[in-house]
Amino acid sequence: MKKLTVYGITIIFALFSFISCEEKIAPPKAGTAKANDMLSLIPKNATAFFFVDFQRIMAIEDVDKFIKEDENYEDYQEFVGETGIDPQNDIFFVAIAVTKGMEKPHQEGVGIINLKYNKDHLITMIKEKKEEEQELTEEEYNGVTIYTIKEEDGGKSFSFLDESNIVLGNENEVKSVIDVIQKKKENVFKNEELSAVLTKTNKDAMLWGAVLVPPEVSSKISAEKPMLSALEAVNSVAIYFDYKDKNIIAEIKLMSSDPMKNKELADSLNGFKSMFAMVQIQDLNLGEILDKIEITSSPDHVKIYASFPEDLPKDLIDKLKMEKTKEEKEKI
Repeated sequence: MKKLTVYGITIIFALFSFISCEEKIAPPKAGTAKANDMLSLIPKNATAFFFVDFQRIMAIEDVDKFIKEDENYEDYQEFVGETGIDPQNDIFFVAIAVTKGMEKPHQEGVGIINLKYNKDHLITMIKEKKEEEQELTEEEYNGVTIYTIKEEDGGKSFSFLDESNIVLGNENEVKSVIDVIQKKKENVFKNEELSAVLTKTNKDAMLWGAVLVPPEVSSKISAEKPMLSALEAVNSVAIYFDYKDKNIIAEIKLMSSDPMKNKELADSLNGFKSMFAMVQIQDLNLGEILDKIEITSSPDHVKIYASFPEDLPKDLIDKLKMEKTKEEKEKI
């Protein structure tokens, strides 16, 4: 619980007035920030970006119900009491950028949380709650204090940018965000490749993102999965998830400039879809889910789109639980 409290401010899973005579980028104010405001703080070297509209997620009735009926709700209340931050009311946006590597341990990145919080209270709590083997260091960087919690496997850095924003991640990337705000470095809008992908996703959704796919990653996947060799042409991905009119909506666009490869990939994915749609596990018919997934191709992308009634995931989970219970009884 101690570690949960210390890092709880990062929240999934599982997560900004500086000294300078130069013109600065104004960090977004909690409650009035927009998606582009958060994007303007992300360094140019980002290779992937994910944005979460936290308030919209927390406003969903089933999410509220899940939080309050969860067996660990007391831990949630303890977190609120100790940090003074209630995620349901105080956290507005979470922006996450990957700047190096897509897999651990080589991955580097930075996250920015737009929220209402009390800086003095929070830093006091973190100092009190850190584990004994951890060391909390402070460093002044261009007039901004960067805190780093050092651990055996490295460290986690964070900085209070202003009364509405906290940045955390690898130390160098935390510094990069400060440099962006002070206009000493360019932001992601100057990254032509990623900016182009960002225009292809739905930035009005509650969760969306854009990813640049390194050629070696596409080649590795196509080599390991020959039936999906057309993936080698994919150079980026645009995604979004949303909730509207009691439906859960998801879209993935696999971007490629090769129309033939796009059609080949869409045909392969539809083939897999048809094959799995015939699978029946007791009362669970996978076709019930897969029929709601549309896979199409166009000259510059393959689109995977799905819209599910909000009750469908719960119904499927209940069926799986019933099947598991039945199997356990049969073993007795």
